[in-house]
Amino acid sequence: MSDTRSDHDDEGSTVTCEFAGEIAWISMNRPKYGNAQNSRMTYQLDAAFMKAVADDDVKVIVLRGEGKHFSAGHDIGTPGQDLNCTQDRVTSWYDHTNKSGGEFLYVREAEAYLGMCRRWRDIPKPTIAAVQGACIAGGLMLAWICDLIVATDDAYFSDPVVRMGVPGVEYFAHPYELNPRIAKEFLFTGNKMGAERAYQMGMVNQISSRDTLIDDVTELANRIAAMPRLGLALTKQAINNVEDLQGKRQGMEAAFAWHHFAHAHNDLLSGDKLNGFDAKSMAAANKLEGN
Repeated sequence: MSDTRSDHDDEGSTVTCEFAGEIAWISMNRPKYGNAQNSRMTYQLDAAFMKAVADDDVKVIVLRGEGKHFSAGHDIGTPGQDLNCTQDRVTSWYDHTNKSGGEFLYVREAEAYLGMCRRWRDIPKPTIAAVQGACIAGGLMLAWICDLIVATDDAYFSDPVVRMGVPGVEYFAHPYELNPRIAKEFLFTGNKMGAERAYQMGMVNQISSRDTLIDDVTELANRIAAMPRLGLALTKQAINNVEDLQGKRQGMEAAFAWHHFAHAHNDLLSGDKLNGFDAKSMAAANKLEGN
């Protein structure tokens, strides 16, 4: 991948961003933890996305993950977990760090999860998720905000958080990414969905391999980049608008409220918002190797 214009953060960055011709390659860079998303990563992703949006030479944005997996989901227990991150807000929500009770987590997730994903979904440039290995829970949110998904033949998708007693991840796009009956199966069982079935369900656009993923995504991105920038932006806006007219935004609002009712219920019963699960136990339950 040629790097004609590059923007690498300081050493130990959780996100890197490279500009190659008309393509911006944004990479999650916590491979040791399966690219689990802490607050630092989330805000660095936002900065990278906004930089790519502002660069008139960029026509297409690709999101990928370094290492074995695309993303193991939200950070629920690595040494870099940073729930009290005091980063300047990028949505209209106020600071969560000095709040107590259910307000702390509700406000944090309204900003860093639901709010960020909606912001990225509405980026006025085509986005492609290049997925390999695991795409779990919060990883789904990052893939689903992209307009297209290219997945390796060994990729798999799952949202096992119903084990925690919550109705799926915060960016609740399941009934739009999958047929509602398949979405129920996906959530009720927490089972992994392989790339082939995800392709059959219409969630994945193209199946690739580990060896050809970058080349296949580059070819797709270049074909898209041949289109006029404004035409692409307006087409994306039109299709996103149809989804919202079908109730996607309102459905997410309701699911987000139920999600936080479940957190509060767990906390009242056991003193733990995640129903006793931590990073290690969730990884064991999902049999996620190479985390």
